[in-house]
Amino acid sequence: MNINKIRKLKGFMPDHEGDALMKWSEKFSKLGPVMEIGTYCGKSTMYLSKGAYINNQNVFTIDHHLGSEEHQINEEYFDEEIYDYTKKRVNTLPLLIKNINDLGGVNIIPIISDSVKVSKSWFTDLGMVFIDGGHSFESANNDFSSWESKILTGGSLVIHDIYENPHEGGQAPFEVYKKALQKNYKEYERVDTIVCLIKG
Repeated sequence: MNINKIRKLKGFMPDHEGDALMKWSEKFSKLGPVMEIGTYCGKSTMYLSKGAYINNQNVFTIDHHLGSEEHQINEEYFDEEIYDYTKKRVNTLPLLIKNINDLGGVNIIPIISDSVKVSKSWFTDLGMVFIDGGHSFESANNDFSSWESKILTGGSLVIHDIYENPHEGGQAPFEVYKKALQKNYKEYERVDTIVCLIKG
């Protein structure tokens, strides 16, 4: 998988944070598969895929593909390219499938659903969980509460968009980060707004 092609994909993952994600995926996929919550068009998924592929490991990625709150029409991150005007809704799935096929993401397994629903039927221990779904307090907290128990001891929880200053970004991921530290997680590494925690 060509790293330069990944960098050109539509998404909100800066190069340096994507490189960190790929490195962590390679490290922690030695323990088990990787789960991503919040796929969007698959840019971060490709970084995860490239890292996990080295260990012959799969990357599962969950999204309803209807867009998060901020992607809806008239919102800050609305994008016409992923809006289906015939159905009058956001639909990121076609672009995800195209990206998987174009870049050869053979170890990527998309799950089209709500993360909380999927978690209730998920029984495979995970080497890494990456939370980057809805950024409301309810969504971020639900993702954490539903999935952190699926992570193996010594595995990692990665959270994107950590902003201590509310003027720089939403606070929901930061609140989840603090909640994880109060449990049995310790910070392993941080690159700008993306943080990797290890489960103790």
